[in-house]
Amino acid sequence: MKCLLCRPKGCEIMAFKNSPSNLKKHIKSKHVCHLSRYEELTSAKRKKKTVIPSPSIKQATLMGSWNTMPQRSIDNAIMKYVVRGLQPFNIVEQVAFRDFVLDLVPNSKIMTRITLTSMIDDAAKQMKIKIIEAMKTVDHIATTTDCWSARRQALTLSTLLANALNDIHAEYDIRGKIVRTTTDNGSNFIKAFKVFGEDGNNNAGALVHEEEEEEEEADKDEEEVEFVDVSSLLDEDDGFEFQLPKHQRCACHILNLIATVDASKAVSNDAYKKLYYSTFGKCNALWNKCSRSSTAAETVEDACSLQLVRPNATRWNSVFMAVERLLRIVKEKGEATMRVFCTDLKVPMFNPAELAFLSEYSAVMTPVAQATNILQAETKV
Repeated sequence: MKCLLCRPKGCEIMAFKNSPSNLKKHIKSKHVCHLSRYEELTSAKRKKKTVIPSPSIKQATLMGSWNTMPQRSIDNAIMKYVVRGLQPFNIVEQVAFRDFVLDLVPNSKIMTRITLTSMIDDAAKQMKIKIIEAMKTVDHIATTTDCWSARRQALTLSTLLANALNDIHAEYDIRGKIVRTTTDNGSNFIKAFKVFGEDGNNNAGALVHEEEEEEEEADKDEEEVEFVDVSSLLDEDDGFEFQLPKHQRCACHILNLIATVDASKAVSNDAYKKLYYSTFGKCNALWNKCSRSSTAAETVEDACSLQLVRPNATRWNSVFMAVERLLRIVKEKGEATMRVFCTDLKVPMFNPAELAFLSEYSAVMTPVAQATNILQAETKV
């Protein structure tokens, strides 16, 4: 080491970090006036390193981290579970659920059903405020509307629908921004928009069907609308004035009606009727067998490595997909395989004419099914 106090004359001193005695002797003999300063800098207290707290390398256990969870976070987690999982509110009062949460977070408190209901109400109000604020930044809005009802009540229910739609539009302050409202072809919606919708702006040229999937007795077509004097209706109830936006009928629903209601009208032809009922009679026998018996379903799956698809009245293209699955089995496994499991299930085998009928049915319905899938897609429509 070189002594800086000996400048300009250089003086080298042999010393070690853990044994600086030579340095002290040099200071004491050559620079005694700096001895006190040297001792101060090299004192024991000075040598002690400042202990810098470092994060513990020990990983916190899962139980340890959950024990420190705030009660508010636990309540929010339970609320999200109930809402997103569509769980009943009384699940928080079930012993199994309470034990489950307490096993995970022993020191937590499980809220009551009343508290949960209140939290969800508050969250819904906050969400509604956010939606209204977001709508204020948008100039044009398209809406969709659906409704399930027990019975049709002609213009009365149509009026209620129109009133409900108007209230929602006013509540969210979007009444002047809506360019179109899309509904299915239910008669109540059609009547509501005919009476209270903007004149001359509805897609009246679209295909009209009065088939309502969820409802009851047959009704006549939409042309039989009971028109009333709207002014007299308004006079009876002050403040009941409202107007609905332009109406757009759901294209997917129209295509579905074509594939079901219109297609069924072909049975008016005797030759078609006979082949149609014989073919789909055997199809329904297979579908029913496999849906009601797990043994029958396993028989088909063992023979074909595929399961049959059963039609669902509430699902678009379901008949087409069910027929397509039968044709796929015939194409990949052959008629002999189908004959084997038909025999095992005691269902009559399809004859060549019936298989040809199913092939033609699939060929005709394929464009309709593809168009429906494109129109009902969430993206790239």
